[in-house]
Amino acid sequence: MTPTHLELAGLTTRIVGPADAAVTCVLLHGFGAPGDNLVDLAGELDAPVRLVFPAAPLELGGLYGESRAWWMLDLARLEDELRRGAPRDHRDEVPEGLAAARDHVMRLLDQLAARFAIAPERLVLGGFSQGAMLSLDVALHRAAPPAGLILMSGTLIAEAEWQPRMASLAGVPVMMSHGRHDALLPYHVAEVLRDRLTAAGAVVDWQPFLGEHEIPRAAINAAGELLRSVAAR
Repeated sequence: MTPTHLELAGLTTRIVGPADAAVTCVLLHGFGAPGDNLVDLAGELDAPVRLVFPAAPLELGGLYGESRAWWMLDLARLEDELRRGAPRDHRDEVPEGLAAARDHVMRLLDQLAARFAIAPERLVLGGFSQGAMLSLDVALHRAAPPAGLILMSGTLIAEAEWQPRMASLAGVPVMMSHGRHDALLPYHVAEVLRDRLTAAGAVVDWQPFLGEHEIPRAAINAAGELLRSVAAR
């Protein structure tokens, strides 16, 4: 499938899927990835949906080539953690740049809704790593919850801001995947996020796997199942 390219909310956006799709899924790539990093998933999710892949607004440049970010990271600290094998718990952090990234995606969703007449109950949000964190943050700040969430190798951040909002996701299906050997984002913190969402009433499909910071086939299959279930409503 050949993507259609649009400029939405200042973001280069690739759209793949049937023009008459009843469901739209917006997937956000992770830190350090090119804007089209997740586009290949369009051929693997096996669901009758419109898939939207926006490129993050920040260009990393240098050794990162075409890679982009939703907000910047302290790369020196990250490299030190990787060297020591001690990934950090980020739940108390509100990243600088999170609000600006949220605003980009909020405006993107509003423009998509206007262009394609997308109701909240026909919209699924998700992403990988930093994109998973941002998609959950956006979902928690929308006036109406999305029809589903796909959170692949994300983590809990901004806990003081997120926790009071989580009840808004009661009844929302959430597919979460995380590698038990993830060296970037601790597995046990993903379990905490899973438990927070479950306690808030979200319907969590937990997909742990024996791997690292990646998207395994089981997560793709589970994401496709979530999308098909939303499309069948």
